[in-house]
Amino acid sequence: MPEAKLRLTIPPDIWIGDITRDHPETRVRVLAAIPDGLTGVGLAEVTGPGAAAVVAEMADEEELTDFETLQHRDGEALVQFETTNPLLLFPARGSGTPLQMPFDIQNGVANWEVTAPNDRLSALGEQLEEFGIQFTVDYVHQHTASEQLLTDRQRELVQTAVEEGYYDTPRGCSLTELAETVGIAKSSCSDTLHRAEETIIKSFVERQVTGEPPSA
Repeated sequence: MPEAKLRLTIPPDIWIGDITRDHPETRVRVLAAIPDGLTGVGLAEVTGPGAAAVVAEMADEEELTDFETLQHRDGEALVQFETTNPLLLFPARGSGTPLQMPFDIQNGVANWEVTAPNDRLSALGEQLEEFGIQFTVDYVHQHTASEQLLTDRQRELVQTAVEEGYYDTPRGCSLTELAETVGIAKSSCSDTLHRAEETIIKSFVERQVTGEPPSA
């Protein structure tokens, strides 16, 4: 099934685009997003030197009908919100294409990874154009089931963890140091590694039970 990576330029006057363009050094990572009629509910991690300012602007944003800061410390915050204008969710829902979470928004650009049949990807492109969202396609890969074991983000993080000695005994780097190396929050690093390790271990055990040879 095809896997595509898209870069979406959020149109002007859309709150999340404007706020992240005001603070280009700060990233909003959408951990979960659910459309609810004409509104949308989201859970996001805000990371970077402008995190406090981004959270403050989100709290004052008129299009956010509900906003709560769940965690907050220097350079990092976890927020939950409801918006009357979840523009990025409409094309995905209209094309029947599920978004892979999490996805990042920085400096007015959203990065999506999408796995869907060709007809759904085409429909997604049409929906994005209909909603006035400009986008570029970084790549489209055709993956077999074995190649889809990990997402690109998980593969990159696991590879970096190996290179930095995270899995050595004794460890060559800590989780905090690994997160700093790849430029993500420690909580996101831990969560992504845990999901990757879970997938790898379950796949390994399943192959041992079935006698299937390991993937190349």
